[in-house]
Amino acid sequence: MAKRSEMSWKKDSPNTFLSNSVEKANRSVKQAMSHPEEMAVEHAFNSIARAEKAFSNAEQHGEQVENIQLNKEQLDSMRQQLNDVNRIVEEQ
Repeated sequence: MAKRSEMSWKKDSPNTFLSNSVEKANRSVKQAMSHPEEMAVEHAFNSIARAEKAFSNAEQHGEQVENIQLNKEQLDSMRQQLNDVNRIVEEQ
């Protein structure tokens, strides 16, 4: 069987990793919003942190600036939403 990179029609670029990380973070934040529990919030914060590392990596590699900026705006919005959920969890 061929290796994943040989089978993949996409190039595994920092921009691809960033987009995938942002999608995963978005799912985690939505999960935390629908089920505001400490574990879900912690998981979402971790997902956002990984996406922010992917953002830094994509930025350092000079990837597509418009796409990077769009992903950064999404991350900022998700972090704000998650902070709001975290306040609710802490008040419980």
